[in-house]
Amino acid sequence: MSTELVIEKRTHDLGGGFIVGRVLPFRKRRMVGPFVFFDHMGPLELAPGIARSLDVRPHPHIGLATVTYLYNGRITHRDSLGFEQEILPGQVNWMVAGRGITHSERLEYARAHGANMHGIQAWVALPTEHEETDPAFYHLHGASHLPEWQEDGVSSRLIAGEIDGLRSGTPTHSPLFYMHWDMQPGACKSLSKQYSERAVYVASGEIEIDGNRLAAGHMAVLQSGHAAQIKAVQPSTVMLLGGESIGERYLSWNFVSSSKERLAQAREDWDAQRMKLPVGDDQEFMPLPDGLG
Repeated sequence: MSTELVIEKRTHDLGGGFIVGRVLPFRKRRMVGPFVFFDHMGPLELAPGIARSLDVRPHPHIGLATVTYLYNGRITHRDSLGFEQEILPGQVNWMVAGRGITHSERLEYARAHGANMHGIQAWVALPTEHEETDPAFYHLHGASHLPEWQEDGVSSRLIAGEIDGLRSGTPTHSPLFYMHWDMQPGACKSLSKQYSERAVYVASGEIEIDGNRLAAGHMAVLQSGHAAQIKAVQPSTVMLLGGESIGERYLSWNFVSSSKERLAQAREDWDAQRMKLPVGDDQEFMPLPDGLG
């Protein structure tokens, strides 16, 4: 059996009523490769005129790269570097926080037109030598940046990293892979053993991994050193991720670091309002949660 652990998403409120399914971190598995955080957003039907409380207000990050990936809907991103970008399905927002960045995620399209929101946000911890790198933002789309291929009932897109000789244009900092598969019923495909840490998440549908069922909302963490045979029981959307370990990381709210002292400094900087707010979205912000100040 190639699966060593199955994690079921847990309900989490981002603030203001936007409910997501949190998968990573998990008490028995904090990371998979450099992936330290994995949230499943939706599917959530939003009517025109939704309250602004559903938006994710300006907030900070350090020590990681965020990747926002949508199946449906739109999100408006603004950050402290001055980037404003509407994220569409199949596109990649890769934001490198490094020594510090702030951003907001607004549901402006849904507020005007209504939308079915569905997607994934993941955090990739940066290796120690890059934790304090300059912040940066990248927006990528199209097969020239995000390789796409189809075979035997599986449509694939490589969101980030490298696997099986293919490389994404997303600028990563450590060995990893992140893929999206859409699988037709009965389609079968193997995930190689290229990386020591790998996981498979079912965003919709149901699959089998080496004959063992995995339902929507569940992540299977795979054993190292074994290829995994994945078969779709029904039409399924599957995310595959992993890489090589970069060592232990600590999380405190939206901050990630190899140093607890650095986390304390980041909390102090945010609480004292020493971090620049997003350009064009600096009239409100998300305060530190109670007990972290």
